[in-house]
Amino acid sequence: MSGLLWRGTPHQLFILAKENRALQLVTSLPLLDELADVITRKQFTKRLALIEKSSAQILADYLQVVELVEPVSIPPTSSDPDDDAVLACALAAQADFVVSGDDNLLVLREFAGIPLVTAAVALQRITLQT
Repeated sequence: MSGLLWRGTPHQLFILAKENRALQLVTSLPLLDELADVITRKQFTKRLALIEKSSAQILADYLQVVELVEPVSIPPTSSDPDDDAVLACALAAQADFVVSGDDNLLVLREFAGIPLVTAAVALQRITLQT
């Protein structure tokens, strides 16, 4: 959400992916369903108006950038079942890392050898690689 609605570090990662530079974003149908639900909540109405986009436009922009993967089945891992969907997607994609601002995920530090990092750490790693 922060990468789509605000213009901070998470958004910089989104722009890098959109420009096909240095990274590929992945998602799954369960994660897309959650995003579609969350982005239409009343609390985001003002933010959408401020950036002059509808929730449908944000989703369309996102779908142009991400690669869709079929999540694998994993045992309950995090304290939030919705976060397990993120981990299942990352594992299916054989991701280099998971980018999140969610403390419930970040506290794990890694999952199946996949580091869980903040957007700032991810941007730093990507910048060092290029």
